[in-house]
Amino acid sequence: MTGVAALTLPGAAFEARLREVLRSRVAFIELIGDDLVAAGGKRTRPAVTLLAAQALGALPERAEWAHVTDLAVCVELLHSASLLHDDLIDDAETRRGQTAAFRRFGNVVSVMSGDFMLSRLLTLLAGLPGGPDLTRAFGEAASRICEGEVLQFQVAAYGEYSLEAYLEVIGGKTAALLALAASAPALLLDAPPAHREALATFGWEYGLAFQMRDDLLDLTADEATLGKPVGGDLREGKATLPVLELLAGPHAAEVRDVLERRASRPGDAARVRALAEQTGAAERTRAEIGRRARLAAAALEALPPSAAREALTDLAWRESRRRA
Repeated sequence: MTGVAALTLPGAAFEARLREVLRSRVAFIELIGDDLVAAGGKRTRPAVTLLAAQALGALPERAEWAHVTDLAVCVELLHSASLLHDDLIDDAETRRGQTAAFRRFGNVVSVMSGDFMLSRLLTLLAGLPGGPDLTRAFGEAASRICEGEVLQFQVAAYGEYSLEAYLEVIGGKTAALLALAASAPALLLDAPPAHREALATFGWEYGLAFQMRDDLLDLTADEATLGKPVGGDLREGKATLPVLELLAGPHAAEVRDVLERRASRPGDAARVRALAEQTGAAERTRAEIGRRARLAAAALEALPPSAAREALTDLAWRESRRRA
């Protein structure tokens, strides 16, 4: 990422603050919090928050930066809480290379630990400048996340596959949180509405590209690259963008059968993957990822030129270049 060396991204200070916020008198909650910090992950969402704040003129050496760090921690807490709940819903085996929390500690501990993260998030927001507006923004994003997850199950249960439903699902699951991560600093720093709108658009389009890329990887990557068995979406009855492309073509009946039986037969996932490549469905999906990345990058042109804006732009372009 160009210019990152001169920018502040999630590092030791962020991790220390995250660990501090997750302290609890209850050992199991502490352990799950420690796992979150130790597992790390890419920290994409808090990175977007820190970069957006710097693009708006915030500087790490100023007193306001402590508020920016807390805002980035809030973004990570919302994301992590949703993952704890998602893993339970999806009956996941692992998360970030470790056994999923609910498998180690049980359903109740996992769900309540996610709720604990949400309560810590609310406490932090209450102490930040622009607290009411930020709380409203986080609440709206949390609602969108929940709606996206439930709609995903509704679509799979009734076979209501459509591009509109797919975009609403990934908008809720992924784009809403990245739009929040990018635009929340504008509320914190009282930036002009045009800058907030530009950052929200960036986060939304980047989030769509990000999720489309992950969905394509689930179908077309090899297991070693993906880190888990491919075809997971098919086994859950989810029609992602390349599959929707197939459902609109001559192989629709065959692909719908695979979805309805949750890819339960040997070779089901491999057959859909082959069809996606042979018919151009995968390549058309790659083109759409590139289009969304261009929209994300274009939105940032409303901001003053800076190394932070360039780094955000680079994030968007990375999705269009990342091969799947």
